Order: sequence, then structure tokens, then C-alpha cells
Amino acid sequence: MRTRMPEMWWGPALEAPDPGALARFYHQLLEWPIVHEEPGTTVMGTPGGKGFLVFQQADGYEPPVWPPVAGEQRPMMHLDFQVGDLEDATAEAIGLGAKLADHQPQDNVRVLFDPAGHPFCLCRDDG
Repeated sequence: MRTRMPEMWWGPALEAPDPGALARFYHQLLEWPIVHEEPGTTVMGTPGGKGFLVFQQADGYEPPVWPPVAGEQRPMMHLDFQVGDLEDATAEAIGLGAKLADHQPQDNVRVLFDPAGHPFCLCRDDG
């Protein structure tokens, strides 16, 4: 017998030692609303209300290493955001607490780390 699939999809969940602080970083960066908060979990809505980013408490959290290094915690996923002005968006993210990665593989993309150490990319809209 087939199990019924859920009718709602929350979205990706990011682990962090302080999920509320990480959610507030992305809230300031993206201007997306925080829609739910309880101990250990904070949820941020996406534009149009069709999905969510979930931030969950992780005890013993080890931030990933990028680019990947053998024997270290590698990134399991990352978030990409399209921006109009790559330099301005990068400066704004750094001003909010992000760190620029040493390795930048493409001219039209900036790889950064959020305050919990997750990599994310700002991608210039060349379109």
C-alpha cells in the first residue's frame, strides 16, 4: 500500500548552534519574514509564502569546510541567491556577519559563509 505524501513542504532545514540568530541573519539579508519561532526552531517564509527555510538547533554543530577537504565536514547543501549588483550584495552580506570564502571559482558568483559557517552563493544576474 502506498503512503500518502504530505501536502505541505516546509523547505530546507539548516542546523545551527543558535537557530534564532542564524534566521535573523538571513531575515536581514533577504528581508523575508520570520513566521514562527520556538525553542530550538525558527522558521522563515519565502516570497509568495510557498516555502520556508527552517533553522534547527544542533548540539555539537561542526561547520562545513568549503571547498571540501578530505576528513572534514563537507557541505551537504548550500543556498544560491540571484542579485543585481554582486559587489554591493557581497558588501551587505559581509556587513551583516557573513565571511567571504578564500576560494572563488567564478567571476559572476561570490561564495560566502553565514555566521554558522554554512556556505551560500550570491550569483550576479547577467540576464
